Amino acid sequence: MVVIRLSRGGAKQRPFYNIVVTDSRNRRDGAFIERLGFYNAVAHEGEEQVRIALDRVNYWIGVGAQPSPTVARLVKDFSKKATQPAA
Repeated sequence: MVVIRLSRGGAKQRPFYNIVVTDSRNRRDGAFIERLGFYNAVAHEGEEQVRIALDRVNYWIGVGAQPSPTVARLVKDFSKKATQPAA
């Protein structure tokens, strides 16, 4: 099964996650098919915390990829923020 999940990077105590499409049998930080964005869990003021290519996420979900619960939450929050008009 193809899944959309987080792949951990960064240093100790400074997690940084890539949002990737991968086969569910691969290791968490192993090989992946495509990188869809990132999530910086410890972003400071003024730093970008989440960036997601929503068109690619929708494509992969359309062809049967299953997002993890965390990725589904991040995509929902990011798409809500992306559709709001800029102030």
